[in-house]
Amino acid sequence: MPKMKTHSSSKKRLSVTGAGKVKKNVANRAHKLTGKSSKRKMALKQASYVDSANMKAVKKLLPYQ
Repeated sequence: MPKMKTHSSSKKRLSVTGAGKVKKNVANRAHKLTGKSSKRKMALKQASYVDSANMKAVKKLLPYQ
């Protein structure tokens, strides 16, 4: 059976930690920032982890990570 291909856009946007969690950046930080409070913008800088409900789908996209 041939090797599975890694999903290219997922490879660029997600990273797997040593503990096996998948780290991602939070959305809504690209434009229209004037309507958002400073507190909200600072919170959006922090990376978060993929939810456990979506973990199975994400692991399929990143088979060799």
